[in-house]
Amino acid sequence: MIRVEPRTVREIRPPVSPQSSWPAWTVACGFALAALFCVPLAIEAGKLLAADDDPVAITDRALPRAFDRSVALNEIEAALKAGDPDLAKSFVELADDQRVELPPGVRQRVEAAVTEANSASSNALNFARGLITGEPDDVVSLAGTALGDLFVFGDIRDVVREGSRYAHGETYDELVLGLACAGIALTAGTYASFGAATPARVGLSAVKAARKTGKLGGPMAAWVGRSLREVIDWNALRKASFSVAEPAVAVRAVREAVKVEKAGGLTKLIGDVGRVQARAGTKAAMDGLKLARNPAEVAKVAKLAEKKGGQTRAILKTLGRGAILLSVASFNLALWILGAIMTLFGFVSSAKAGVERITQRHLDRKRAERQARYAAMVAARA
Repeated sequence: MIRVEPRTVREIRPPVSPQSSWPAWTVACGFALAALFCVPLAIEAGKLLAADDDPVAITDRALPRAFDRSVALNEIEAALKAGDPDLAKSFVELADDQRVELPPGVRQRVEAAVTEANSASSNALNFARGLITGEPDDVVSLAGTALGDLFVFGDIRDVVREGSRYAHGETYDELVLGLACAGIALTAGTYASFGAATPARVGLSAVKAARKTGKLGGPMAAWVGRSLREVIDWNALRKASFSVAEPAVAVRAVREAVKVEKAGGLTKLIGDVGRVQARAGTKAAMDGLKLARNPAEVAKVAKLAEKKGGQTRAILKTLGRGAILLSVASFNLALWILGAIMTLFGFVSSAKAGVERITQRHLDRKRAERQARYAAMVAARA
């Protein structure tokens, strides 16, 4: 009979897997710490992406990170040095809304600058400049420009000047000529509606003034140009007679050349500009036109102005295009969301590997104990 030599438990126990669970759990803890940083940012990014069509929500979430006491003081000082008390006042209002404390001296300087800018002599000069030149830069000068346009004086001036150049093949401003022609037609509608279209009339004056002063952004100017080419019969306009001595002839020719029924998009645009001007001021309307690239973005500026009022200029200066849309930062926001997903996936994978290794070690130990008991039994019977 062959005798089986008894073996100790250590001799018959199979080798336990050399893989330890602590590396997996270390990696899992690292992912967990990363998740504490990434996940809140990803949630915030998701909320911002969801609010892409709401400029007010975008602004409310972006301002706390972009606006503080130092920014407010620097911008106010810069505005005062540039002779723009309206912008300085806008930053004061924004600071009050964001609960940012300002030194009393700064507030007093801004109030003094605004008072001086609104003096009677200054207002009279600005009004006359807007009425005569049609190039406003504040509420008073725009009032003069709008008054001149409302009584067709300003539009006739621009039509005669640019139209005569156009008819003679000289260099002319297509947008100024087209907007003046549309203004003459819109003024007739304003009279017919007993003033109901006045905001749009003011908005058109602001768009035309923005073009004259170089504050109409390139993409926005291109859109306005395309719209005017659809609204105005340029061939008929070329054959018209433009003379300072016969303004009635020019007005009649313009009314025949303008196709009012095709001006829906343009009418909505100038209506939105008028809303910005009414709620936030002329310079805010100009800033919005310079910033926007299409009518949809102007509509967002109008929505922002209706909610924020005098703070609008400061918001646009601080956030730029980030105040009305997220396309500039959407890629970074998407990366935050992707990073949070990958962090959570890494944590779950590492935790799963750690649990599997602990479970495997436990099962190996149980199997080794069973084999040891079996071997002891065999040795006892032998």
